[in-house]
Amino acid sequence: MGDVRCARATPNVRGGAVSRLSASYDSGGAGAPLLGDTIGAALARVASAQPDAEALVSRHQGIRLTYGELVEAVDGVARGLLSVGIEKGDRVGIWAPTCTEWTLLQFACARTGAILVNVNPAYRPSELAYALGQSGVRMLVTARAFKTSDYLEMLSSVRADLPRLEMAVTIDGEAAGGARDLEWSALVERGAGVDPSEVAKRGEQLDTDDPINIQYTSGTTGNPKGATLTHHNILNNGHSLAQVMRYTAADRVCIPVPLYHCFGMGVGNLGCITAGAAMIYPAASFEPLATLEAIAEERCTSVYGVPTMFIAMLEHPRFGEFDLYSFRTGIMAGAPCPVEVMKRVVDEMHAREICIGYGMTETAPVSFLTRPDDDIERRVSTVGTLLPNAEGKIVDPFTGRTVAVGETGEVCTRGYLVMRGYWDNPEATSEAIDEAGWMHTGDLGVMDGDGYLNIVGRIKDMVIRGGENLYPREIEELLFQHPAVASAQVIGVPDERMGEELMAWVVVREGVEVTEDELREFCRGRVAHFKVPRYFKFTTDFPMTVTGKIQKFKMREMAIEELGLEAAASITTA
Repeated sequence: MGDVRCARATPNVRGGAVSRLSASYDSGGAGAPLLGDTIGAALARVASAQPDAEALVSRHQGIRLTYGELVEAVDGVARGLLSVGIEKGDRVGIWAPTCTEWTLLQFACARTGAILVNVNPAYRPSELAYALGQSGVRMLVTARAFKTSDYLEMLSSVRADLPRLEMAVTIDGEAAGGARDLEWSALVERGAGVDPSEVAKRGEQLDTDDPINIQYTSGTTGNPKGATLTHHNILNNGHSLAQVMRYTAADRVCIPVPLYHCFGMGVGNLGCITAGAAMIYPAASFEPLATLEAIAEERCTSVYGVPTMFIAMLEHPRFGEFDLYSFRTGIMAGAPCPVEVMKRVVDEMHAREICIGYGMTETAPVSFLTRPDDDIERRVSTVGTLLPNAEGKIVDPFTGRTVAVGETGEVCTRGYLVMRGYWDNPEATSEAIDEAGWMHTGDLGVMDGDGYLNIVGRIKDMVIRGGENLYPREIEELLFQHPAVASAQVIGVPDERMGEELMAWVVVREGVEVTEDELREFCRGRVAHFKVPRYFKFTTDFPMTVTGKIQKFKMREMAIEELGLEAAASITTA
């Protein structure tokens, strides 16, 4: 680190302006002191300060809770957990879409020291069995069904393979059928027989560095890994974001992102309680119309989402009907944000202080964020600078050395926000977090002389065509500038001669037509010839996770089959 500090001390003159950095290392500075609270203590403190303020609105359930009512309900669930013998460190799973019960369980686990295991609502039986088995879940709280998925049927099909799963609690409807299984209401009723002082006693045993949450990453190969986060990780990340975004008790935050993800339960729920803001759930899962209605009718001041969510709202045929002038800020994160989409969110949704965020589940999740006062150029071209109390650097992925400002390398972060590790997986943990405590993200980025980060792609998404390193993000940004293009994703597909070629998947705006040749010609006049996609595919959507992240590995698999590239894909390279 000595060389890097020396580099920072020497001003870097670029284009007549003096920059802070010459090497790609930066620190977010001290900021406000980190919280030393557990999540339960933080919730109790805000409820004591403003018991009558609205805390949670679940519009699809018709539920509204003040902070006083929220704490009372949370403690009821916490007593229910104690009544069935849940101990500190026990894993309690939650498999459900967005609902009030999800949040009550989140805070009840935090109050009792149980480790909440977030189960992706889109999981199929094999994925469910892996997550519950690998983490050793003792109790699973589940919805009966969601959309076309019968959760109880899937659970029944794998339950014999889960000897550590003692009970299932059904949120809606009858119990699952096991000897110790319960309905949600019965769990709460049992808790009524537990003295409230028992919850307080359990709280005295808890520490901010205790693991409190396991979130399984959506890996593209092999089994997902359970990122293990502490009270200190996720509470302080939510608190830091709330401060940077200037939240107060007057803010109302629309949370259409799924609660199972750190964006929903961490940035969303925990960020709100640290500021005393209201959590607004538009629907059980993302629906563009429901989200627009929630912003307008609840007078939401902030909205969270991935770019595909904002695109869906902007492209909705009823978009123009809604009064969105209360919408002041928010975070767009989870995937690269096209410049044109960002400009439309600012201009057409009136989100003058919208922020772009960057991070990963393993960093609780946000590490970089644009600021409300950043000019529009910064907010459409970067993911901002480091949050307070965090460090970041860009390293050569082959040598591990910190690169100079303006050079591409792997993004690494360090600080309070880095996870404890992957649950019961020390090998994967040591691969991700080095001996100096740096989390290696696998993302390729460029840091400028003022610490602003631009993400250029994933190391694994980088396309190598005839020896040229190509970054799909650059081509995607270009295609977004074409007036007929609503959305675009670029991948690499195998090629026997060049190694890889570019392929663009394009969603065309409604009522507009465009051809491959027209898009190809549009690109030719703006980028080098080798960056022009060889293949185009017109589609109505992309394969994606429940959080809205594009699954490029699935796009590549589909493209290989559709284009007949199996022979090229079978070629082994060094």
